[in-house]
Amino acid sequence: MRQNIKIPRILKINWIRELSISVVFNNGESRIIDFRKVLKQFNVDINSPAFILFDSNEFAKVELAGNTLSWSNVEQYITMRNGKKMKVPYEIGADVLLKYSHPEKSEFSLKLGQMIRETRLKNGLTQQELALKSGTSRTYISRIENDRSDLEIATLRKIIETGLGKRLEIQIK
Repeated sequence: MRQNIKIPRILKINWIRELSISVVFNNGESRIIDFRKVLKQFNVDINSPAFILFDSNEFAKVELAGNTLSWSNVEQYITMRNGKKMKVPYEIGADVLLKYSHPEKSEFSLKLGQMIRETRLKNGLTQQELALKSGTSRTYISRIENDRSDLEIATLRKIIETGLGKRLEIQIK
């Protein structure tokens, strides 16, 4: 039986702050990569061409290339078969970057869990009662309220409309 191998890819850079970057991976997740840790893990020291990336101005010159992060401002060369040297950008594979990243909690998801909890309490419901009304489990309601679980639109609608008796409206601004 053939397995589907899912190779992580970076689809978008959300923001760059000092030596940290928020990116969107092809699994839809926004994740933060702290490059202070990554560069130290790869033993980037003063003798390494990539050392300039410890300068936030140089670091900010990052580009998205080939579904990973790339710095063409790093003076890095490879030797070709014919003996000539060719300049190449500094890149770290998206699979490695995924490993050294952590999920970014969006402001929306943080507010959503809090809004569900506040509405549940206003309605005088326990997590168990809300779960029974909306066809989910108490642990799932707890995970949502504590921002420890992603939420599909259909499930959100069930919780809001069936469980809490409210109307769900979504806007894209």
